[in-house]
Amino acid sequence: MGSSQMSGSQVSRARGSKLTRNDTMQQSIAALIVTNSEKNTALFSECLNSASIFQITVLASAGEARRTLLDKDFDIIIIDAPLADEPGESMARYIAEKGFSQVILAVNSGNFDEISAVCREDGVLVISKPVDRNFFWAALSLAVSVSCKLKRMQEENAMLKQKIEDIRIIDRAKCMLISYLKLTEQESHRFIEKQAMDLRSTKRAIAEGILKTYAN
Repeated sequence: MGSSQMSGSQVSRARGSKLTRNDTMQQSIAALIVTNSEKNTALFSECLNSASIFQITVLASAGEARRTLLDKDFDIIIIDAPLADEPGESMARYIAEKGFSQVILAVNSGNFDEISAVCREDGVLVISKPVDRNFFWAALSLAVSVSCKLKRMQEENAMLKQKIEDIRIIDRAKCMLISYLKLTEQESHRFIEKQAMDLRSTKRAIAEGILKTYAN
């Protein structure tokens, strides 16, 4: 089986206890399925669609997956072991340990206890094969929940960094006004604030303009 991109056009019925929906967040989740089983591809994709996850990439081997992961990040990675070119356990542990991806590893029932004990410490969710739809849904529900929390944390962190950068630039602009126009700190603050209101712009944009004006 070669690599393919699932369109997500077929959305199946949500099962049993549905995942708590935050459609905007969940639809932004990117999932990777690594399997050489068409049957499990269909099962995994159907459950992902039911969880409002439509960005699905399917690859047939660990080699393809490793190469793809060099260039693209995935929030949820499902590995259907064993793979054509390696057992899959080591790759699952490596991905879970090194990144923010939530990893679900499906293994043969005879190896479940042993592999589960080893992978648990790395945060890999291990399920037994043949895959039980309800067990997989429970694992997927947990993976989606954790992934959404991580996304929110990343967004909050990005907003915090942006706010700090805004403050830094505005403070530099205030220093320019104090130095060149002999304004006080309060006057420079009011000047930037008034310009932003009058021009219907942001304080950062006004500050950047001030920096450009006095840069020369």
